[in-house]
Amino acid sequence: MSEANNTSLLGQDSNEEEQVGVQYLTFLLNGEQYGLGILSVQEIRGWEPVTRVPNSPRYVKGVVNIRGNIVPVFDLRLRFGLPEEAYSDETVVIVVRAGKEGRERSMGLVVDAVSDVLVVQDEDISKTPQFGADVPTENIRGLVTDGEQMVMLLDLDSLVLRDPASPEHDAA
Repeated sequence: MSEANNTSLLGQDSNEEEQVGVQYLTFLLNGEQYGLGILSVQEIRGWEPVTRVPNSPRYVKGVVNIRGNIVPVFDLRLRFGLPEEAYSDETVVIVVRAGKEGRERSMGLVVDAVSDVLVVQDEDISKTPQFGADVPTENIRGLVTDGEQMVMLLDLDSLVLRDPASPEHDAA
């Protein structure tokens, strides 16, 4: 009987170990699941009007003042070349902070809806397949399966620091 108790306790411990991993905030864009490392997420806000920036790319919606900080807001649908869609009550702006010390910056990312928090083990992340030169994948860190759905894990530093609209683009 004590062996059975030890087995069940070991089973519980191994389940707890399995729960340790990296957390990703998942969200929807055009019916597809995407994920961002949760440690880079500062806050989630409902959509609110922004101040438009002249001569900016279509996906740059503008800037917003968040507690004294001017934060650029990108529509990820448009940034990824997906069809434009009217914003709804579920549309949110995920405010993230990315970059290395000294080059960190905040950015708002407009997404269709926030889904869940997903815990991912490093070994469960599949490399992004190579599609050829016509399909850019530099913003995708990897892919992971969540039930029946594939979740694209975004490389936030690549998205924020190497963005073509960023003045830091040439330096990155």
